[in-house]
Amino acid sequence: MLERGRIPLQTAARGERDPLVLGGGISVMLNPEPLAPFFDLFLLGEAEEMVPEFLERYRALRAAGTPRGATLAEIQRGIEGAYVPECYRVGYGAGQRIGSFQPVDPSFPTRIRVRHVGEINAFRTHQVVTTPNTEFADLFLVEVSRGCYRGCRFCPAGFAYRPARFRTPEALSASLEEGLRRKGRVGLLGTAVSDHPRLAELCRKTLEAGGGFSLGSLRIDRVTGELAGLLADAGVEMVSLAPEAGSQRLRDVIRKGVTEAQIFRAVENLIEHGIVNLRLYFMVGLPTEEEEDVDAIVNLARRIGHHAVKTTRGTRRFRRLTLSVNQFIPKPATPFQWLPLADAGLVRRRIQKIKRAFGKERSVNVIHDLPKWNYVQALLSLGDRRVGEILLAVHANGGNWPQALKQVNVNADFYVYREKDPAEFLPWDFIDHGVSREFLLEECRKAMETAKGWKLGR
Repeated sequence: MLERGRIPLQTAARGERDPLVLGGGISVMLNPEPLAPFFDLFLLGEAEEMVPEFLERYRALRAAGTPRGATLAEIQRGIEGAYVPECYRVGYGAGQRIGSFQPVDPSFPTRIRVRHVGEINAFRTHQVVTTPNTEFADLFLVEVSRGCYRGCRFCPAGFAYRPARFRTPEALSASLEEGLRRKGRVGLLGTAVSDHPRLAELCRKTLEAGGGFSLGSLRIDRVTGELAGLLADAGVEMVSLAPEAGSQRLRDVIRKGVTEAQIFRAVENLIEHGIVNLRLYFMVGLPTEEEEDVDAIVNLARRIGHHAVKTTRGTRRFRRLTLSVNQFIPKPATPFQWLPLADAGLVRRRIQKIKRAFGKERSVNVIHDLPKWNYVQALLSLGDRRVGEILLAVHANGGNWPQALKQVNVNADFYVYREKDPAEFLPWDFIDHGVSREFLLEECRKAMETAKGWKLGR
């Protein structure tokens, strides 16, 4: 995109006549460093208040004739959540680790605090552009909640977006009315949408207005008979649930907080109301995972499938169980940020084991990501500024990652396959995500204690 726009790829090569290249969103909020060489400025956190503040400050500075560099410096000083990479210098010490991360001027903050919106009801957050060329072309998307209070140890939404916030039906009414007018169906979005205390009321009002709705993945312990009935009335044909792990032991390690009994109760509630297509999300390569945990995925999914068929016998026929099996990828701002990515070969074998187990069952479909792209995702998740050299090489080689990795003097495995020392400075440690490093480390250690015989540093 930059190249086609004739914008220098790296921020160091840009001048007064070049536009600012800005970044935002969850990925750079967690760790912007792999992209730091290419962005002039990141806005870390929630945009509703921060973007207008930035635009006002930027326009005033440029109108006053302030040069590009001085403008960025003033934004770094004056806007909470702003991060200008060129305002900070990174030093590397022994063993390729980060030795220092310092502002180039004492007036710049030593840590960047992520911005959060306090009163979420003050802002309408919904789809603006509707087009048939999208994944959810038949829906008008409306955000009903933000953040999550559950604290699953693998998920940044439960830590970086604290506290969980829920919009009231009153605050959502205008967005829902617009969505029903434009599309007839609304997609209710949120990292913990099924935890919304008035979700049933929202769904019921949408149906009473003559519209339909769709929800994302639901918390298993929130799938009540009432919610299942509302989903069926809305014409929902498939519901996604996320056990994440097949064994209770591993669900306890990741702090998923659901039991097998709750899983089967949710399935029963859905089937009893005529929802006969289910999708189950599982992960492989989780911390402390053993072969028995992979077998437990097969066992649990098979019993769910058999139970579904038995429950629907003589009524509406159960159609399909889809298993979405993906690799666990360590994320910043989570208790598992110190842990390595599981070996690609091991993950590939475990996914194939699950696929073979259901190879002859026509009602079960197993889908998964390619492990090679999980490596890239982990590199971007866990890397520092030196990863930018790899990205430049990938671009120069037309997207050929293996060739690019051979050409650069940066060891990608150092970021991806290495367990980090609890005492070392991680690439994103200059960001205040709103949860302390000490708390995350304690949660990681608790997870290891849950798995007997494991510890951080094994």
